Amino acid sequence: MTDTAIDSSNGSDHDESEGVIRRVLARIDTTNAVVLPLLAFFSALVIGVFVIALSDIDKLREGDVGGILTTIKDAYLALPNGAFNGWRPINETIVATTPLLLAGLAVAITFRAGLFNIGGTGQMLMGGMGAVYVGFSMDGPGFIQIPLGVLAGMVMGMAWGIIPGLLKARAGVHEVIATIMLNFIAGSLVLWLLKTDMFGREGRNDPISKLVTPEGQLPRLFGFLDRPELRAHIGFLIALSAAAFFWWLLERTTLGFEIRAQGANSHAARYAGMKPGMLIITSFAIAGGFAGLAGASEVLGTQGRATQGFAGDIGFDAIAVALLGRSTPTGTVLAAFLFGALQAGGQKMQVDTGVPIDLVLILRALIVLFIAAPLLMKAIFRFSAEAADSGPSFGGWGA
Repeated sequence: MTDTAIDSSNGSDHDESEGVIRRVLARIDTTNAVVLPLLAFFSALVIGVFVIALSDIDKLREGDVGGILTTIKDAYLALPNGAFNGWRPINETIVATTPLLLAGLAVAITFRAGLFNIGGTGQMLMGGMGAVYVGFSMDGPGFIQIPLGVLAGMVMGMAWGIIPGLLKARAGVHEVIATIMLNFIAGSLVLWLLKTDMFGREGRNDPISKLVTPEGQLPRLFGFLDRPELRAHIGFLIALSAAAFFWWLLERTTLGFEIRAQGANSHAARYAGMKPGMLIITSFAIAGGFAGLAGASEVLGTQGRATQGFAGDIGFDAIAVALLGRSTPTGTVLAAFLFGALQAGGQKMQVDTGVPIDLVLILRALIVLFIAAPLLMKAIFRFSAEAADSGPSFGGWGA
């Protein structure tokens, strides 16, 4: 073979390799619903390395680079160990995932309708109060009391969710303002209710409800192991069922199609004969139902009673879950599971390595930042991000 032939063969192989690479990079554009969240998670972990290193003041002063690297390695190994290595870690991951998933669905359904639901906390609180009332006011049998409690939570959440929907559809009140204000109203209303004789526990001056009866508590998932510390309950199965319902609603029903059309282009939806006002109200009602189920799962399953802050920051964390999951049923499940695993693993990380659990909050924030900035991801990883802009879009003020 001549030198010319060899050079031609090498050049052909090189061109073919470059062609494969270009096709792979082009493929990223059409599959970024998966790739973009993965890259966002990877980027957050990289920045987390520097956060851990800078937080280890003593080793920085001593110039102990090896010690810092060991801390970073131990911290990142502790996260999956604390989330999956044994029954207790798996249990804590499921406990953390359950309300995040339900509340994440409450945000995702409104995202798909072109709306922004920041009222998950208030909807959870009202749903939890409805559920806890059934939980302590009845005394079984469980196969009646438990479904009634869950249903009460869902209905109360829906009722609270309809309010911003009505305000948006009938009066043009922006849903962001309405849902934020309703969070404060719900918190104050719950505080008042917990101080009444109807809800307040006898002999207690602090705002705490009566205990849910044993018949009204959600059955434990790992009850067959006879380990009381394993708190995971069937609320997790309810959350998975809600995600399946979300998929069915979006992909197999006329209402789901109209919600997606409303979110994609409200003017086109109106022109096609759809009723945007009714779709807004319906979307918020469904969202409230999901969030109400999250509140019910907390009071009937995890905590067994209601307090003023039983919803915590779940309603706001749910926004991150929906963003990371790209407002899709499968994506929301995976995002909630990831955030639940980070929360469970963060506790072991703090105990084993001394790295503050706040690192988990930083990782969450970074993930959301990268998800919300696809052009930044394009600049970092040099891939096409045209379809990355296909995330949730929202109407203007008063739209």
